[in-house]
Amino acid sequence: MLHVSEHDVLRLLPMSEAIRLVRDCFARLALGTAANQPRRRLMLPGGSVLHQLAGAFGGYFGSKVYSTHVKHGAHFFVLLFDAATAKPLALFDANHLGQIRTGAASGAATALMSRAESSVLGVIGSGFQARTQIEAVLNVRSIQRTRVWSRDAARREAFARDCSAAFQADIQAAASAQEAVRGADIVVTATFAKDPVVEAGWIGPGVHINAIGSNNPARREIPAELVGKAARVAVDSIEQARQESGDLLLAWDDEDWSPDRVVELQEIAAGKRPGRVYPDEITLFKSNGLGVQDIAVAGYVYERLLAERA
Repeated sequence: MLHVSEHDVLRLLPMSEAIRLVRDCFARLALGTAANQPRRRLMLPGGSVLHQLAGAFGGYFGSKVYSTHVKHGAHFFVLLFDAATAKPLALFDANHLGQIRTGAASGAATALMSRAESSVLGVIGSGFQARTQIEAVLNVRSIQRTRVWSRDAARREAFARDCSAAFQADIQAAASAQEAVRGADIVVTATFAKDPVVEAGWIGPGVHINAIGSNNPARREIPAELVGKAARVAVDSIEQARQESGDLLLAWDDEDWSPDRVVELQEIAAGKRPGRVYPDEITLFKSNGLGVQDIAVAGYVYERLLAERA
């Protein structure tokens, strides 16, 4: 059984391949040739939480397991097994694996739902996940300008400089959240906020939004008014969204969860539903993350590592 390090993941999993794999995940889910089990959580009185997601993709199945504590951080692992024999294949240190596949999901959604001519990206958040959100969008759209805002001025300035150098792109720190998103074609929210970080009036016609920060039913980054303005809302899993997506749960009543209102991204990836119908529509992808995505990218890294060692 291989132990796959964070360094191995960073070496062997380029964003372009991660986007391809995650998009294929959604298409295979629609065809019934991949499987996903929504996140389960075990919560302890002292604040420690154990999270588990599972999935099957190609010749592999397995589980992502991670522990979190608000005061002591998070620890991520993926267990990869052979689907035909159930033989254990690899244990991944999976902090970066999750970071890359979360970005890749937004990249897939952006390719499927945003206007092809989109050229301005607005990002709220400058943490660990925000970096691969930018990288993924740059992979699927010809972005000419990116504006980033987060609460800490020094941190957002440093983040913008670092990402500019890493991605050879025009990425600037904005003075306010409004300045970051007003006039953007694509907006990403990647924060730990409890309350909305954008206002509906800042978002113009034709904008696509990737909301990736919250997977807690009591937290949201997107206000109810903006959710209401979206012509198309896509989620990675309706079952999981109805458990976790505070952005939607705090905006919608039960009747809003209708096929005309919300779709799974797999339906769009498989060509069963359009990502957008009209250029001036506002579209929203609410991401929570699926275990099958972790297994798809883990299988790819595992095969490349075996090839290196052959």
